[in-house]
Amino acid sequence: MQLRLISWFFITLNFMEYIGSQHASRVRRQGRMHPNVSQGCQGGCATCSDYNGCLSCKPRLFFVLERIGMKQIGVCLSSCPSGYYGTRYPDINKCAKCKADCDTCFTRNFCTKCKSGFYLFSGKCLEKCPDGLEANNHTMECTSIVHCEASEWSPWSPCTKKGKTCGFKRGNEVRVREIVQHPSAKGNPCPATSESRKCIVQRKRCQKEGKGKKNREEKRKKSNKDESKETRQESKGRAARRQNREQRENNNKTQPKKRKAPNKEQNLAPVDTAH
Repeated sequence: MQLRLISWFFITLNFMEYIGSQHASRVRRQGRMHPNVSQGCQGGCATCSDYNGCLSCKPRLFFVLERIGMKQIGVCLSSCPSGYYGTRYPDINKCAKCKADCDTCFTRNFCTKCKSGFYLFSGKCLEKCPDGLEANNHTMECTSIVHCEASEWSPWSPCTKKGKTCGFKRGNEVRVREIVQHPSAKGNPCPATSESRKCIVQRKRCQKEGKGKKNREEKRKKSNKDESKETRQESKGRAARRQNREQRENNNKTQPKKRKAPNKEQNLAPVDTAH
């Protein structure tokens, strides 16, 4: 009986030692694989590994796996990169990859921008737009076909011929309209924006006399201006000639007096010698 008790004691002791060793090894392994932030985790990681990078992220950050060659490393980001969409869970926020034909997406089944060669329609990327829609190569989306729209016709213009409204009996009148909406690539083209038709009016003479009077008045004004210029120039010339004539006369008057003065002195000289 005592031998049985001793054997059971050693068995339980060995079993407890085995459990303790397994727990210690698991703690050491977790310490190597999941060190906390104070032990060297960077870039928003809550737990990390030297080999696998981030294992979990801080609150509100998204966890995403980045492939570097044959290796995947965990990274924590404030928002998911292009080609990924974010999903939030109680324990972790993850970035999942969009579909292959989708460049950016809101969820896996709702794309917001397609890759080159695809057109966006209702959250899906299509190679060809459905019937009734056309592909917009600028926005890379399937849009509705837009037809041309024109305004109402304007009233007919007065009947004219060669830009005149008189001096004829048969002429033309014109009306116009504006383009309100330009068409898309597959839309109906725009109609003509102007049209003309022949018209008949009661012939009336153009008022040429009035124009002749105006022309004559303008010619008179011009001739008066020219005459006034000529008269001014002639008056200036006459005044200059008059001044020159007066200067010559004054010069002629002063020169003889100077010549006569020495003659008088010569006549008086022999009288003085006679005495």
